[in-house]
Amino acid sequence: MSFPDSDESQEKPGNEEEYSAQKENILKQILTSDARMRLNNIKMVKPDLSGMVEQYLIGMASQGKIRSQLTDDQLKQILLSIQQPKRDFKINRR
Repeated sequence: MSFPDSDESQEKPGNEEEYSAQKENILKQILTSDARMRLNNIKMVKPDLSGMVEQYLIGMASQGKIRSQLTDDQLKQILLSIQQPKRDFKINRR
């Protein structure tokens, strides 16, 4: 009877936890508390959008393009630029 290697199965969650902790530390450094709160609220409703924004922010920070903490208003502008514009269709019936 063979058992799955327990070392390998424990390695992945540790790496994911470590990555999440690093990501949170970076976001704490580059976002104000209001902006972090907004991003966490978005994460609950649209996790895919928050993931895109987090990756964008971390990329900008790693390139040195973010010099000070981003405010809530600046985060709103980033969210507006990242989100695809919604298209409204009107059907006129006669």
